[in-house]
Amino acid sequence: MTDDELQTLIEDATADYALGASDEALAKLARATAAAPASFEAWHALAEVNFSLRRLDAALAAADRAHALRPADLFINTTLSRIWMERGDKARAEHFGAQAKIADWREQLKNPGSSASL
Repeated sequence: MTDDELQTLIEDATADYALGASDEALAKLARATAAAPASFEAWHALAEVNFSLRRLDAALAAADRAHALRPADLFINTTLSRIWMERGDKARAEHFGAQAKIADWREQLKNPGSSASL
């Protein structure tokens, strides 16, 4: 699968989810992660869709895979914080929330005009 095909598959899955076709979205994201297990974007999308569907175990598994690929990423740390909060582990939620803030500050230092602020 080419990078463009992978990106299209992730975008199609996101659109499917937005239109209420959750099973189709999950199937496409499963294909994306199988075809490109090093795709941060595919794992993060899978984590977000599963989180939205309240499938917390699946969301956490996908988020952990994305985090392993980009541990300093603002968005995956935010996702992990939300998942852990929903699972009732405030300490882990706060840990990942703090990591997200650090990532945001790091980005602001690199790009002072950045608006990704939490």
